[in-house]
Amino acid sequence: MNNNNTYLLKISLLCSDFAVINFSYFVAFIISAWSGYLNPAFFIISTIFFNASWLIASFITYLYHYKTMRSLENILRATIQTSILHLIFFSSFIVFFFGNHAHFNVLLSSTVLTVFLISLSRIYTTYITEFIAKKSHLNKRIAIFGHNEVGIQLANYFIDNTSLYSFQGFLDVTPLVKAESAGNVVSSLSDCVEYALDNNISEIYSTVLPEQNNEIEALIESAEKNCVRVKFITPSNSFASHFYQLEYFDNIPVVSHRPEPLHDLKNRLKKRIFDISFSLIAITLVLWWLIPLIGLLIKINSRGPVFFKQLRSGRDNEPFWCFKFRSMSVNKDSHLVQATKNDRRITSVGRILRKTSLDEFPQFFNVLIGNMSIVGPRPHMLKHTEEYSLLVDKFMLRQFMKPGITGWAQVSGFRGETTETIMMEKRIEHDIWYMENWSLMLDIKIILMTIINIFKGEPAAY
Repeated sequence: MNNNNTYLLKISLLCSDFAVINFSYFVAFIISAWSGYLNPAFFIISTIFFNASWLIASFITYLYHYKTMRSLENILRATIQTSILHLIFFSSFIVFFFGNHAHFNVLLSSTVLTVFLISLSRIYTTYITEFIAKKSHLNKRIAIFGHNEVGIQLANYFIDNTSLYSFQGFLDVTPLVKAESAGNVVSSLSDCVEYALDNNISEIYSTVLPEQNNEIEALIESAEKNCVRVKFITPSNSFASHFYQLEYFDNIPVVSHRPEPLHDLKNRLKKRIFDISFSLIAITLVLWWLIPLIGLLIKINSRGPVFFKQLRSGRDNEPFWCFKFRSMSVNKDSHLVQATKNDRRITSVGRILRKTSLDEFPQFFNVLIGNMSIVGPRPHMLKHTEEYSLLVDKFMLRQFMKPGITGWAQVSGFRGETTETIMMEKRIEHDIWYMENWSLMLDIKIILMTIINIFKGEPAAY
């Protein structure tokens, strides 16, 4: 099981287990309280210890540890061990502090209910994980390059985990050859990227290393230009470099061509929680009064709507509507021509909005919706994405991430109009560096640098 799936299962088990044990104890207390022996003070104290004893027991048995999550057998074994230790700890608490018959009724009832409901929760955890996976778009369409023993082993893994993966077939030198076990050879190496795009495949796993086939480097370059990730199946010590990212599918080592922290579900959740929290603060503290004020100024200054929306390139090159305060007079070229210095289309109010970056504030709603992040590469117009993807090497790598309101390239001096290709290349270098070195502290640093730059003023903001 890979890191994303393990983390998802860990969260599902942790939440369901604590819901189960607390529900069980509450029901057991209510049943026993009808006899008239129990009081609310006992319930509060004992509930705290009931949860604490489960937490301590699960820590001792490594119930929620990554190694345990790798197989159902390990989970069941650790669950049984945790339940036994939990019973011992809580019964010791009852004996030491209370020790009368009524309290043992609570212990017996809660134990029976907990064991029964935990057993049910283990059965339904698969369905919960599958539901979350689908909602989180973790069900990826996968293809494998290299129809060999390792490739078939990996294909069987994907087929056994259909809730998280959709295996489409093998890619190899000779297409359309019937495989002995899992899947067919559906495309040759030379046509595999085209096949991936036609069939909406997001990741290609290669059992052939670059040094074993000269065409692999060309495959990587072509795939990355089209937002298709390439990963390698290799002995774990073959890529002993910090430039690569290693994960495991059961016992199969998988290496990503470049580090990408936000490909990890845990990191994406951290970033998403931060984005939602930050955007909600901005909307509730600032935008509720800023929108009417700026809207009035825009209306007084020029005819047209308060807001401007434009289709821009998002994560995995999916287009989305990006919102801004309208800073130009209404014109037919707004979706085609980038703003330039002394651009006559920009209104007097719009010039102030752009200089102070206030025109970008409605994008906090994009963040809340989920098609943008607070920090990330700035989204380009669809026309510019198409043009620069042909001119700038590795341009499309930036599309592996959600676009941001601000970004590492912008705070490093590469914002605004790009009159020369070299300027766009520098911007892309910074965007890729951010993708490979993401951390929550880096996001906070970029936000602080953005605020400082707004007050200092930026020459390229026009």
